[in-house]
Amino acid sequence: MNNQQQQTHSTEALFQPYTLGTLTLPTRIVMAPMSRMFSINGVPGEDVATYYRRRAEKGVGLIITESTNIDHPAVISEPNIPNFYGEEALRGWAEVARQVHEVGGKIFPQFGHMGIARPAGSLPHPEAPSLAPSGLDLDGKQVTEPMTQQEIDEVIQAFVDAAVQAQKLGFDGIQVHGAHGYLIDQFFWEKTNQRTDRYGGDFIKRAQFAVEIIQKIRAEVGPDYPIAIRLSQWKMSDYQAKLFDTPEQLGQFLDVLVEAGVDIFDCSTRRFWEPAFEGSDLSLAGWVKKLTGKPTITVGSIGLDSDFTTLYTEGKGAEQKDIQALLDRLDDNEFDLVAVGRALISDPDWAIKIRENRTEELHNFTPESLTTLI
Repeated sequence: MNNQQQQTHSTEALFQPYTLGTLTLPTRIVMAPMSRMFSINGVPGEDVATYYRRRAEKGVGLIITESTNIDHPAVISEPNIPNFYGEEALRGWAEVARQVHEVGGKIFPQFGHMGIARPAGSLPHPEAPSLAPSGLDLDGKQVTEPMTQQEIDEVIQAFVDAAVQAQKLGFDGIQVHGAHGYLIDQFFWEKTNQRTDRYGGDFIKRAQFAVEIIQKIRAEVGPDYPIAIRLSQWKMSDYQAKLFDTPEQLGQFLDVLVEAGVDIFDCSTRRFWEPAFEGSDLSLAGWVKKLTGKPTITVGSIGLDSDFTTLYTEGKGAEQKDIQALLDRLDDNEFDLVAVGRALISDPDWAIKIRENRTEELHNFTPESLTTLI
């Protein structure tokens, strides 16, 4: 068997169905959630539906949408990020789900809240103060008051309401954004969470905000509706940040999320191949799967020759690169699903080209790729 035949055979692992409870994904390829800001005044239009449909019809098994806005005035900093509330926006999302399903794909909306990462005075609600667990910004400086219990309860309910709407609209599950220094992650992170009530303290207590969100979503959507959560060590403000120094700490933290009702862990890293902890080659997704037995999604510069931060630090794009190391880890069952980000922004046919070994036809990602929705 020559090298081309070996790689062709190996790529087939990406295109096997994957079953989670009552949900079966047609392939192992996931479209990672990536903000695109093409939903004018928060309403996803036909171009957004077509954007997601194209990926699903070309081999992406699960679409995780860009982060969508729960119904809270301080949720986001840009008016063209899509809402997941309001009649017009929900009608748009129903059409997105319909089109993805029409071509055989599955789709989860992602729900997020920026918290203190949202600059004060941001549109579309400049009058709304940004929220922070302890009133600390991402540098650990006191900039506002800690969230009150009423504010916490309101945000939790907004997450729950969005999940209930997703289920009503026919989405196949939901994802909660608990990564990258957004609000849930601000509760996770000791630097931004210095609370002394039940939402602060050790890393298990700092998970309580997320636990209550997941528990209350689970109570509303029932036992079989998939709930995913996206986690990361790194933050947009600090690429070297770590929530956990050891697998033991990570395991204790994950246990409470599993008990709350999480089904799938989306493990966001800058480079999927990097070890999560010293003394082991396992990635973050590998450790999460080992510790919980739950399905995990790996993500981080898949199919590219550089991580996403070079876009901002060096202003360069990313060439396509060989995915053999990824396939080797998938074959070893280190993780279950593979999320592709920028490579799918620049090339909606990425998955089918990988399957058919048409790698010379892949479109490289460049910063200009972000300026259009193809």
